[in-house]
Amino acid sequence: QVQLVESGGGSVQAGGSLRLSCTASGLQLDDYGWGWFRQAPGKEREGILCINWDISATDSADSVKGRFTITRDDAKNTLYLQMNILKPEDTAMYYCAAMRGRKRYCVAAPGPYNFWGQGTQVTVSS
Repeated sequence: QVQLVESGGGSVQAGGSLRLSCTASGLQLDDYGWGWFRQAPGKEREGILCINWDISATDSADSVKGRFTITRDDAKNTLYLQMNILKPEDTAMYYCAAMRGRKRYCVAAPGPYNFWGQGTQVTVSS
């Protein structure tokens, strides 16, 4: 049974940093493409970063370019989202997701993803 568990969310002041973790069980990270998404109240779920299975392809939303990075530790079966220079508009529930297949590309939209975590809340105050 596949399970994704996010952690590391919390409250931080603008300009601060957080690192989110997504620990996977029931699958091998390098058999999947990965994405980080967020959803603020009243808004649609937004793709912010993605990587393909061997991290040869990445994509990021303009809103997080230069501030957020995605990394992966296969030994720990964990995906990370490092968030720097946080802004109040980054406040949202953050989700990781896995997409089956060793593809040459990654997808920064939620539709194709097969497995999702439960989310972790990030709140940035001004």
